[in-house]
Amino acid sequence: MRCGEAVFGGVSALLLLLLVGAPLSLAHIPPHNETARVARYVAHHCDWGALATLSSHEPVRGQPFANVFSVSDGPRGQSSGVIYFYLTAIEISVQDLQVNANCSLTMSLAQTPYCREKRYDPQSPLCAHIILSGGIQKVEDKETDTAKKALFSRHPEMATWPPDHNWFFAKLNITNIWVLDYFGGIKTVTPDEYYKAKPYVAV
Repeated sequence: MRCGEAVFGGVSALLLLLLVGAPLSLAHIPPHNETARVARYVAHHCDWGALATLSSHEPVRGQPFANVFSVSDGPRGQSSGVIYFYLTAIEISVQDLQVNANCSLTMSLAQTPYCREKRYDPQSPLCAHIILSGGIQKVEDKETDTAKKALFSRHPEMATWPPDHNWFFAKLNITNIWVLDYFGGIKTVTPDEYYKAKPYVAV
């Protein structure tokens, strides 16, 4: 009986993961010599990132200011590479972006089970992370449905956020990409290489 209950519980947990689209394992990432694919992999598997802006508020006006934002580059298994945001002008970092749209976003596999399973410290080069710099731009109407699907599929709570906050969809126009996923120092990827990279599928 207990054995059957344990098996049933395991099956239920598996079915739940499949239903919500959560990754069952992050054990297989692209080879570290395929830098652009690593960048796409990290961008797709992280649900949030730390966005750094130049503060427009006292007493830190003009200084770096980092804040956490939920992001998505597409529904699970449908990586586009485009980093989408759901923003409101009420948010302090968005106010910074209205003064200076330049920013940088960092995402790390430390945010996923991968580094914990591998027992990698978040600062270890083996715990892959990326830094994307560029500017934030409000998406045009024709892209709104794509952004909404990307974000709401990964962050369903967003659909219930207060409508009087005047939320809008935005994306990061990437100009520079840095990748740290192995020993030997940080590597760079061009936006063109990043977008052309075939999303990695573990076999």
